[in-house]
Amino acid sequence: MIAVFLFLNALVLASSIVMEVQRTHTEPPFALWEPFIWQFTSAIAVLLLIPLIHAYLNKRPLSWLTPIRSVVIFLVLAIIFSIAHVGLMVGMRKLVYLYQGRSYIFGSLAFEFIYELRKDILTFATLLIISYGYHFIVSRLMNEAETIKEVAEEEPTATNPETTQNKATDQAVTSRDRLLVKKLGKEFIVRLEDVEWMEASGNYINLHIGQRIYPIRKTLSAFTLEIANKGFCRIHRSHSINLDRIDSIISLPSGDGEVTLNSGKVLPISRRYKDELKCRLL
Repeated sequence: MIAVFLFLNALVLASSIVMEVQRTHTEPPFALWEPFIWQFTSAIAVLLLIPLIHAYLNKRPLSWLTPIRSVVIFLVLAIIFSIAHVGLMVGMRKLVYLYQGRSYIFGSLAFEFIYELRKDILTFATLLIISYGYHFIVSRLMNEAETIKEVAEEEPTATNPETTQNKATDQAVTSRDRLLVKKLGKEFIVRLEDVEWMEASGNYINLHIGQRIYPIRKTLSAFTLEIANKGFCRIHRSHSINLDRIDSIISLPSGDGEVTLNSGKVLPISRRYKDELKCRLL
């Protein structure tokens, strides 16, 4: 979808440049193919950078829990994105012009880069909005997790009341070990021991398992308490972790702390929950 949008946008912008010149009834100061090369090289450069952006944000996602840090990271990434975009775009244009036996002149580097940077910051922000928006919608519609106990209670079988009651009891006992995950019309069993950490998100909790995220309709405090005997502990108003996934813990001068998981994920520890975490680890 992004590729289609970028190429249609490039086509419209290039044709607009040609039409604006033709409005004046003067001979265009460029060949008719040049505006299309300018716009399409820009679109291709953006497409080449999207996988790199995606890979970086998968490892180090921006978080609204640390807005100042996220804004700084966003600005740094936007500048790097702009430098890479301009470099790729100009490189491709020079190759095309060379093939045509001509020379491409970018202009004053400082002026042209600032000109491109203004647009690239907006482009980068749009790509982030699309990426996070798509991820949010898909996770809500296709990866919704429920405890097995809840499913058993909502969908009882009426064939044999006694058997149904025994089955529901058995599932209730194991409900703290497994989750029923509904994804793309299928149902999967997810073990709680595979959950690395949990994050509060409005009326949901996001369960993080590797690169996958499964939302569940519960509050973080209630669900953490429910599965506390399975090795989960609250470390922040927005985070709980699987104690078996801890790699290291450091204390900060502010009294708070940070925990690093085996996956390399770093999460904040609120001073309010530090004592509880220490007791659980002893």
